[in-house]
Formats: sequence, C-alpha cells, structure tokens
Amino acid sequence: MAGRAKANEFERAFQQLEKIVQRLESEELPLDESLQLFEEGIRLSRFCNQKLEEVEKKIELILADAKGQPVTEPFEMEEEPAPSEERDE
Repeated sequence: MAGRAKANEFERAFQQLEKIVQRLESEELPLDESLQLFEEGIRLSRFCNQKLEEVEKKIELILADAKGQPVTEPFEMEEEPAPSEERDE
C-alpha cells in the first residue's frame, strides 16, 4: 500500500505541474504571480524527476543479475514531505 501512496504522490505533483504550465502559457498574469507559479513549477519538476530517478534505479536493481536472471534487492527511498507541505511563505 505504501507504493500506491508514493505513486499517487507523484501523480498529484505531476498534475499540479501540468496545471501550472497551462496557466503560465494561457493567462495574462501579474509578474509576481507568474514568478510564484514558476518557482512552484520548478519545485514540482524537481520532485517528479527525483521520483522517476528512484523508480529507474529500482528497475535497474530488479533487472540486473550476472546470469541475466531478474533479481530484486532492498531499495531504500528517502522519505520527503508531500509537495504542498514544502512551500516556504
């Protein structure tokens, strides 16, 4: 169940990022609001990229074996607060 929560966390962050991109591309926003959205978008982008890198490493661990056999090994993932909890204001 923890894996599902992590996947949902990634999906939520990615959806937020998509909404931010749409707003920045389609609306005439004040400079301050645009900057705030841009900063949030960068933070979400980094968060999503980190999660994708973690998944990639896990896949490499599953697929790697000297004999070509799939093998799994423990994979430690760092716990991070959800994207909405990191906001500095």
